[in-house]
Amino acid sequence: MYKHILIPVDGTPLSKKAIREGIRLAKSCGAKVTGFFSPPEYEVLIYGEYFPPDLMPREEYEERADANAEKILAAVRKEADAAGVPCATYHTASRMPWEAIIEAARKKRCDLIVMASHGRKGLTGVLLGSETTKVLTHSKIPVLVCR
Repeated sequence: MYKHILIPVDGTPLSKKAIREGIRLAKSCGAKVTGFFSPPEYEVLIYGEYFPPDLMPREEYEERADANAEKILAAVRKEADAAGVPCATYHTASRMPWEAIIEAARKKRCDLIVMASHGRKGLTGVLLGSETTKVLTHSKIPVLVCR
């Protein structure tokens, strides 16, 4: 069955459900898991001569992003340790998290992605978009969606 499951998380209660489900599935089929988080890339928006006065230096932003990623990914490690499931974590900044998720699954040689979805429908879903929908439509790796 599955041997390596990627669990993308964002720190929300809904992603905690995906953590539980992904680890439960991994335990049942003897798979290992990789928790994944993609913080936003550092971006400087400069308009003409205007330079934002309160701009955070790149180094400080990256330190904070790394600390936040470790905090969010700790939930995956904690749940996996409690279940006795082998676990690694990985994070990389991206402007488009759905692409980072697919790339992480490919790079780590995962054979399943387990992720959460808010289940937005209609105009809200179209306007806000959905990282889950984008992963579903672009990934060649199977995706299990938790709600």
